[in-house]
Amino acid sequence: MLEIAATFFRLRAAGKKVGAVTPWGGGTLGLLRSLQREGPQTVPQLARARPVARQRIQKLADELAADGLVEFVSNPAHKRSKLLRLTPKGTAAYGDLSERMLRVCDDLAAGMVGEDLCRAAEVLRGLREKL
Repeated sequence: MLEIAATFFRLRAAGKKVGAVTPWGGGTLGLLRSLQREGPQTVPQLARARPVARQRIQKLADELAADGLVEFVSNPAHKRSKLLRLTPKGTAAYGDLSERMLRVCDDLAAGMVGEDLCRAAEVLRGLREKL
């Protein structure tokens, strides 16, 4: 567990360098990814999928909306809880961030055995599911 925590902090630092982690903590790439893959969602839906408070997702959503990457739109299923969706600028930003993170990952994986990386991912996925 200590190795996971230490690796997380270093990955977060690498994410800051490529712009995937915001100055107040992070989540930009993950939130854009969720909206890209799963479509528009409410802030509470996005928060339930993560181990963070709704207020943290709201703050990130407001920050991304101010930057024009996402927008709040009417939710036919709920009058007060708006849906958050990517804007064209957000879709482009997600693609750019993904490419930059992919380059970081490629650099990190250089010299490592692919099977070892796949096994490590399986172990981490298993731990996450248990938690």
